[in-house]
Amino acid sequence: MELLPARPRMLALGEPAHGEELLLDVRNELFRRLVEEEGYRTIAIESDCLAGLIVDDHVTSGTGTLDEAMERGFSHGWGASAANRELVRWMRAYNEGRPASERVRFAGFDGPLEITHAESPRPALTALHACLAGRVDAGLLPCTRETLDRLLGADGQWTEPAAMTDPARSVGRSAEARELRLLADDLVSLLDEQAPRLLAADSRDGLDRALLYGRTATGLLRYHSWMADPSPARMNRLLGLRDRMMAENLLALADRGPVLVHAQNAHLQREMSSMRMWQGPVEWWSAGALVSARLGGEYAFVATAVGTIRHRGVHVPPPDTLEGLLYALPRDRCLVDAARLAAALGDPAPAPRESPWFGYAPLAPDHLPSIDGVVFVKDLPREDIPHRP
Repeated sequence: MELLPARPRMLALGEPAHGEELLLDVRNELFRRLVEEEGYRTIAIESDCLAGLIVDDHVTSGTGTLDEAMERGFSHGWGASAANRELVRWMRAYNEGRPASERVRFAGFDGPLEITHAESPRPALTALHACLAGRVDAGLLPCTRETLDRLLGADGQWTEPAAMTDPARSVGRSAEARELRLLADDLVSLLDEQAPRLLAADSRDGLDRALLYGRTATGLLRYHSWMADPSPARMNRLLGLRDRMMAENLLALADRGPVLVHAQNAHLQREMSSMRMWQGPVEWWSAGALVSARLGGEYAFVATAVGTIRHRGVHVPPPDTLEGLLYALPRDRCLVDAARLAAALGDPAPAPRESPWFGYAPLAPDHLPSIDGVVFVKDLPREDIPHRP
């Protein structure tokens, strides 16, 4: 907090590689301290926003078992992580016996998306319809549940993996999908119009959950539409839409209090993101850039850099790189002022460290001016923490 002018409403902690338990242990330690010393009450991770509701129900009210929360409440395989399990266990124990206003909350902020496919909009769209059908006059609804089911068809056509690389395999611009987008827009509009009624009939959490269903349904239908687009802009738009969905979820979480966010550095940085894919280079604005544009100084980004990930072929960094300069420090873990680090690197900044592993993204030295701090972890994994694939 000494690096920042004030306590941010959203503190984003990035990681350069997924699946490393030590980095998640660092995140857990930071969250515990933010809860106990700074009044933070929510952690949001790069996982399916709808699945995350299962974890939140477990940690806040004890719904289901820890095993069930880990199995059903995470996407991308994150439920198998020992550090994620410890996070959920600690949150449930912390909340035991506390009033609702003091409980810690869990959220996934990614859309229901995987690298190979996007989920069907059915769960979000039908849940939104059910929220409204139970609380407003049936004559106000733009359609029935049966109409939604007919237009949605089989879920397998939405989740077809081949559609990620072949737009012709996507149903995102079919006549049924176009009609679903109009109906989803009407349902979200009705939700906005009837928000006072829903708030009176339910809790704030109930309304927030309905709004999440609406964001997810419209976001997924938009994403599927661009999956069906054959133009060169297709991948730029898909990556941008995913981060836009992330940003909308994060801004909604920030409305209820200070949040710790954890995700890959590229999703949280203020700079434009870029990568090379099968059809060439793509660029898009990250969730962090979009949130920072809205929250300004109330958004803070602390990136994480690492020295070695030997089991992934990432060995001691060259001394003339950003990671090499940090590796020469005597500590195994440290927090570095990004402005001081940029000054130590000199001008012009050195080229980024090359990555021998696709899953690891070294920090870009020219991004340091837009970063508030850098957490450096010297070696992964630590000898006393065995690597968990």
